[in-house]
Amino acid sequence: MSRPLKPGSSPVLRPAAIHAPRRAVPATADAPPREGERIAKLLARAGIASRREVERIIAEGRVTLNGELVTTPATVLKNLKGVSVDGKAVASAAPARLFRFHKPEGLITAERDPAGRPTIYNALINALPAGTPRVMPVGRLDLSTEGLLLLTNDGELKRAMELPASGIPRTYRARTFGDISQTRLEDLSEGIEIDGIRYGSINANMERRTGRNQWVEMTLTEGKNREVRRVLEHLGLQVSRLIRTAYGPFILADLPRGAAVEVRQHDVEVFRKALKL
Repeated sequence: MSRPLKPGSSPVLRPAAIHAPRRAVPATADAPPREGERIAKLLARAGIASRREVERIIAEGRVTLNGELVTTPATVLKNLKGVSVDGKAVASAAPARLFRFHKPEGLITAERDPAGRPTIYNALINALPAGTPRVMPVGRLDLSTEGLLLLTNDGELKRAMELPASGIPRTYRARTFGDISQTRLEDLSEGIEIDGIRYGSINANMERRTGRNQWVEMTLTEGKNREVRRVLEHLGLQVSRLIRTAYGPFILADLPRGAAVEVRQHDVEVFRKALKL
């Protein structure tokens, strides 16, 4: 297994030199009956990149099959034998692995940041055990949000967990300042529209209050960009701290800030089956 990515490293394989293939693999000509899976799905599962990123890599002419250019992500294969990315052979997909990471506030959820701010990969260098394969974050937490961030080596699992259609609940705790009632929070179960953006049902509850300061717990399934902050600010609340405490069945619990632990393989497989992957 390879070591986890270092900050600023590439999400795909990049050899020193790339030899141009002789000819392209036809997209559909003489194609056999579909037996297997699309190459984009297989490469994502192998941890090369997310499926969307794999499609871009293929469009850029960086994927070959037995030395011939792959021209479409719809190419169907039984396995990745003979497939190369940027001239380097792709290893067979390893079993899906999942890690719980307690992301601290102040880290960008990205491979690199144009502004030079630290990313989660700066912390992961020391948080993940030696020999951990390349991992990708499941969804994002913005710069000011802390808490549970899941990481996986399986691009297909990542994609399925991020899709709103999967209906995976995400739970957050927000420390807020302002006036709010439990009744108004319960109204969020009907969804809400803010600046033309429709947010689906949110289960929100007041945890405790001291004067005009309160902790609010919110569970949602869409995970739109900055959804929790935007909804609370729309209700007239100032958010001073935001923590994600759960993503599906996986919880932050007492995981120390900046630490990462692997989810048991059995639990990952049970979860994958529930997603029907």
